[in-house]
Amino acid sequence: MVDLDWKAKMVSSDLPNKSPKLSNKLHVMIPSTTPFRGITNVSPVSASDSSCSAYEHYLRLPELRKLWTFKKFPDWKNESILKPALQALEIMFRLVSTVLSDPRPYANRREWKRRLESLATSQIELIAILCEDEEEDGDTRGTAPILDLRSSNGILARDGSYAEVWKVSSETTVVNRTSEASLLPLLATWQKSEDIAQKILYSIECEMRQCPYTLGLGEPNLAGKPNLDYDAVCKPSDVHSLKKNPYDHIDNHENQTLYTTHQILESWIQVAKELIKRVIERIESQKFDKASSDCYLLERIWKLLSEIEDLHLLMDPDDFLRLKNQLLMRSRDETEEFCFRSRALVEITKACRDLKHKVPEILGVEVDPKGGPRIQEAAMRLYSEKREFDQISLLQGLQATEAALKRFYYGYKQLLVVVIGSLEAKGNRVLASPETCDSLSQLFLEPTYFPSLDAAKTFLGEFWSHEQSGLEKRNPRK
Repeated sequence: MVDLDWKAKMVSSDLPNKSPKLSNKLHVMIPSTTPFRGITNVSPVSASDSSCSAYEHYLRLPELRKLWTFKKFPDWKNESILKPALQALEIMFRLVSTVLSDPRPYANRREWKRRLESLATSQIELIAILCEDEEEDGDTRGTAPILDLRSSNGILARDGSYAEVWKVSSETTVVNRTSEASLLPLLATWQKSEDIAQKILYSIECEMRQCPYTLGLGEPNLAGKPNLDYDAVCKPSDVHSLKKNPYDHIDNHENQTLYTTHQILESWIQVAKELIKRVIERIESQKFDKASSDCYLLERIWKLLSEIEDLHLLMDPDDFLRLKNQLLMRSRDETEEFCFRSRALVEITKACRDLKHKVPEILGVEVDPKGGPRIQEAAMRLYSEKREFDQISLLQGLQATEAALKRFYYGYKQLLVVVIGSLEAKGNRVLASPETCDSLSQLFLEPTYFPSLDAAKTFLGEFWSHEQSGLEKRNPRK
């Protein structure tokens, strides 16, 4: 319990102080920022180089990374963000094909279909938000590569039957082109996948309604909007050339499912990586409203990563554990968690945590070298005056990202217990305690990344609690 002089510490603002009976001393319990034993500030740490290299080799990540980072449209600033998102969606279509082709009678196809429909919709929602934000930003508006009648000078290529020309009215002619390389149009013609493909197509139609163009995957396109040049951006043929993994000879139906699931996961991690760079750029450019939007996108990507990881729950336990041993997926170290074999996941985790260093810049103050509450006071002033609402939204977005990150690792911890058993999930430790706290637990148990914002909200909460108590004393209920 800390005894603080309220008048000295409370930032002068428009907050009312109408209660003369209130003590000038406000007793507030400040959340401790000192980590308890077993929790460090250096986690997470990537797994051993050999484990990380084996993971990347299995997923063919070096080849996939070349597809993510290849720049074909130099004037399109969002290519590095939107391309891996579209490629993740395309790999998702392959996963649908893999799951529905599974001949095992004990596979839970009903739940698989439900999960895949939900996962596809979640990805389409994020892609649509990225496209909407691109149109709202004057620097990126109109730079995406699209296909319409004007871009081809009124001439349609005679290279297939995927282009349609139809009139909306006597004055309006629309060219609707469907991707020739994507798997989705093919899934819509296959009896086993027709229903899920149609639902995905309608999800694209609904989610892209606020965008100036649509994806061009065979969705109805009732508004007659131009199509994104999907095949040129996503390169579905190149994406599907990575269908086979180096262990494709293993006789286990969960092999292709695991491989494809993690390719989707890594693609969205790449999106998050590029998005974090943009958050930093926008904060440094004082574009706080845009940075706020990106932070909430980051929050949603962390939730999406959890949704992707949860697909492991539908894999057959016996087949998966057999595959785990066939792939030699054993930890060389008791503290080496499976997820930390992804160097990119570790990288975005650290990058999200390091966003805390941008708080002084957002608040327009410098860190007090003597450790005073300068940042906390600036945050209290910001919250109470409500004048700079873009900064408030950005700070809320940063804390929302932190919460989603910690939920991801907490959920992953529980997922490990279900999928591989509690003993191995605890690193072969029969008993767990703070002294033997594993690296996963460190991530979701460590103190808040934003202690000054946390303290500012604590003080404001106590202030309004005292205000309410004063009002109740002055106006007692009869």
